[in-house]
Amino acid sequence: MRLAAKTLLALTTAGALAALATAAPAQELVVVSWGGAYSKSQQNAYHDPYMQANPGVKIVNDDSAPEAVSKLRAMNEVKNVTWDLVDAVASDAIRLCDEGLAEPINHDEVLAPAPDGSPASKDFGAFIVSECFIPQIVYSTTFGYRKDKLATAPTSVCDVFDLKKFPGKRSLEKKPINNFEWALLCDGVAPDKIYDVMGADGGVDRALKKLDTIKDQVIWWTKGAQTPQLLADGEVVIGSTYNGRLFSVIEEEKQPIGMLWDWQVFDIDGWIIPAGTKNLEAVKKYLRYATDTQRLADQAKYISYGPTRASSAPLVGKHATLGIDMKAHMPTDPKNAKTTLLYNYEFWADNQDDFTERFEAWLAK
Repeated sequence: MRLAAKTLLALTTAGALAALATAAPAQELVVVSWGGAYSKSQQNAYHDPYMQANPGVKIVNDDSAPEAVSKLRAMNEVKNVTWDLVDAVASDAIRLCDEGLAEPINHDEVLAPAPDGSPASKDFGAFIVSECFIPQIVYSTTFGYRKDKLATAPTSVCDVFDLKKFPGKRSLEKKPINNFEWALLCDGVAPDKIYDVMGADGGVDRALKKLDTIKDQVIWWTKGAQTPQLLADGEVVIGSTYNGRLFSVIEEEKQPIGMLWDWQVFDIDGWIIPAGTKNLEAVKKYLRYATDTQRLADQAKYISYGPTRASSAPLVGKHATLGIDMKAHMPTDPKNAKTTLLYNYEFWADNQDDFTERFEAWLAK
């Protein structure tokens, strides 16, 4: 009996050890995004549900999206790509694809069809601006302002350049994109001529000259969460950021901040798969889930960005915890979109490196 018990114990222990030895560790997928309220919306809408349905997968968040282009270039130089999926704006996706740093995909093969059977390419439509780009959301870059620190509420984007009527610090993104558009618009350029003027001789100088008028009152930001915090802390009276970040600080945090929708700049954001990822098939499987009709509609429960799938739009409803109608907080809502600029993806894909160099030289003066 004693021998039999010992034998049984030995067999049981050996079996347990063998099981532990053969159990596969969770597969980690490093997903690069923008942090803050946006990454939180992704976590709620599809990261957590996917990991729950696929316990063998662990999604690791990295908030390096603002530096994604330079970092992917560096990774490829040393042939050590450590990212699996990167959230990128459309112009960056085009650049990365053109440079061979992003994987081309067959959208209809990799992504789920719409509920009515329409292929993904039809459901996403014109938002597929590159063979490497998987669209997610329509968003805008616009301005928030402190309602309690300005005697008069700003009504025009050009009020940002009026230090006399609207005194106080501003926050602007530390890049030429959007700032050049607003500077030229407020220097008298017709909205439909902005990119013609910017691309012509003297266009960039004209934009920088306009920005010179407020330069000493600007705090420059590099991450979308910074302006909401600067506004909440009272360090700036008006600042640019993504409309979803402002929604969060206004509606969820109840800060005394107003939205200025005038000449918001529409853009699209989505995924690219870095060329050289070691987990290509696992990433494709995840993408099929995270970009399906329901998941993109679910994201709008947590942040005020419009889904890029046509089939997702009718499913947008109320905020998951606040219970407010999210349609009215979308940048595309008619009352918010009276004056808008459409970001020119191809123009910036062609000119961003040169214009950034000139912008940074101006900053250093």
